[in-house]
Amino acid sequence: MSVAPTAMGADRSIRLARIRLGDLGSVHSWELVTAVDGPGTRMTLFLSGCPLRCLYCHNPDTWRMRDGRLTSVEDVLARVGRYRHVFAATGGGLTVSGGEALMQPTFLGRILAGTKELGVHTTLDTSGYLGANATDAMLEVTDLVLLDVKSGDPETYRRVTGRDLAPTLRFGRRLSDRGIATWIRFVLVPGLTDDPDNVSLVADYAASLAGVERVEVLPFHQMGREKWARCALAYDLADTQPPTPELTERVREQFRERGLLVY
Repeated sequence: MSVAPTAMGADRSIRLARIRLGDLGSVHSWELVTAVDGPGTRMTLFLSGCPLRCLYCHNPDTWRMRDGRLTSVEDVLARVGRYRHVFAATGGGLTVSGGEALMQPTFLGRILAGTKELGVHTTLDTSGYLGANATDAMLEVTDLVLLDVKSGDPETYRRVTGRDLAPTLRFGRRLSDRGIATWIRFVLVPGLTDDPDNVSLVADYAASLAGVERVEVLPFHQMGREKWARCALAYDLADTQPPTPELTERVREQFRERGLLVY
């Protein structure tokens, strides 16, 4: 049976209204992980949409919001609730990632608030580029932020992401001022982010923030290469090799020299 155009238009208007209210959002996928994306066993929810175009992104299929599946806050929270006993037993919880979760701040805020009402630990994984979208109310219900500082040098940051570094630095300062627990993440890419001066800038910045509990130096890998091909995207790092153990240790030591706990 066909649907009348007026009915389809009404359905679309209702859907758009629910998106504006944050009742619906674009979700790419989710997974259960252990010792990744925060403490304990976690449900990591990947939202669609990202303003950055990182050269080493291993999830380019999350860039466009329209490629995700419209999902309600109610459905997300029902799924979180099913794993409450696992989270309680392992000290885990929900991590909202992407893409860039702050592309959908109203939807994100409602998910974080609802998760806290369930008594579950909340983590936001973000580049910080859209940190201005994070309201004070959202941060009140965020237990931990995984802040991806992709470079300390503005020119390198733009080369890596296509965007400016300053918004990320401002967001980190805001987290510091509020005393929010933060894990700094830095992706080590030979020939791109490994310059000692660039690493020193990131290390100095991390050491200047209150609330930084650890730094994770993440060695570059090629596991996302096939996704770039499936998305018909040109992959500039096709010939880049993972960092050697010696290079990785040198970079980790640069962070340790600032008194930071490094993984």
